[in-house]
Amino acid sequence: MTPLGVGEDVGEYVADAVRVVRASGLPHRTDAMFTSVEGEWDEVMDVVRRAVAAVEARAPRVSLVLKADIRPGVTDGLTAKVETVERHLAG
Repeated sequence: MTPLGVGEDVGEYVADAVRVVRASGLPHRTDAMFTSVEGEWDEVMDVVRRAVAAVEARAPRVSLVLKADIRPGVTDGLTAKVETVERHLAG
């Protein structure tokens, strides 16, 4: 998510959202462009809602990009997918 109308330096606003994700206890990964969260639909959507609210409390506008990979029965996708790519790179 990106806060709009707060200038170019948005790190402190993004940190507000990431704090919500980290406090959720759900598996997650943050990189330079995105934060990925893994879990059941309702619990992930609740975290997204609360993260947006945290940014919205300080920014006049919030832009959100959301991508979902819905695969019932799959867990630890954040780690497993990266490990698969690394295995191919090593081979």
